Amino acid sequence: MENRKSGSRTGKEPEKIRLNRFIANSGVCSRREADDIIRKGLISVNGKQVTDLGTKVNPGDDVRYRGRKLSAEKKVYILLNKPKGYVTTVEDPHAEHTVLDLIGNACTERVYPVGRLDKETTGVLLLTNDGDLTGKLTHPKFNRKKIYHVFLDRNVPKEDLFRLTEGIDLDGEKVVADAVSYADPEDRSQLGIEIHSGQNRVIRRIFESMNYRVKKLDRVYFAGLTKKNLQRGKWRFLNEKEINMLKRGIY
Repeated sequence: MENRKSGSRTGKEPEKIRLNRFIANSGVCSRREADDIIRKGLISVNGKQVTDLGTKVNPGDDVRYRGRKLSAEKKVYILLNKPKGYVTTVEDPHAEHTVLDLIGNACTERVYPVGRLDKETTGVLLLTNDGDLTGKLTHPKFNRKKIYHVFLDRNVPKEDLFRLTEGIDLDGEKVVADAVSYADPEDRSQLGIEIHSGQNRVIRRIFESMNYRVKKLDRVYFAGLTKKNLQRGKWRFLNEKEINMLKRGIY
């Protein structure tokens, strides 16, 4: 007679997972950042230092980062409407404020920002400890949509809107806006721009290359998330529907 035990399958070993995924799931960092700390020899598995990026571990293995034992954490997803003056990082000794100051003691888990908004840029920012999801939201191959409201120092003629959709050369790479339009029919210095590029400060650099000065920049949409009903500087936990939407990658 077949032996059955609740929660297990007879004779089947636990499935091993990549070490960088285990580290990301523990909330330390993203999978790409986990590769860096593995290379630096900061991880041990069952008492032995590991530097091989292809290492796989069992869920019950003793994995440590700088001597601290790692374990799977509850996944947390926080949506923040970022104000100006806050740096999008976990720690920065030169920054007066980071975005983590805004969420305070929202959770006991260690969360980190998904991607970056520069200090003066406002708007939609996701924080989580889900390393797998972070990779899917930030890696260029997944093409997650971002929309920005841009306030410029002068009116933008229609030929420059066309240039944006044709592509702007930034340091040898062509960056193309997926869509662009006037955000205010009475004010042609305000644009709405949709883009997939993950280059650092890409919106500001695009307009600087066209001899515009960005007076204000607000991200209004990121991978299906908006800041609707969320005041500047405030945050909330994502609901189950939003989390599933992010994981399915439909935006």
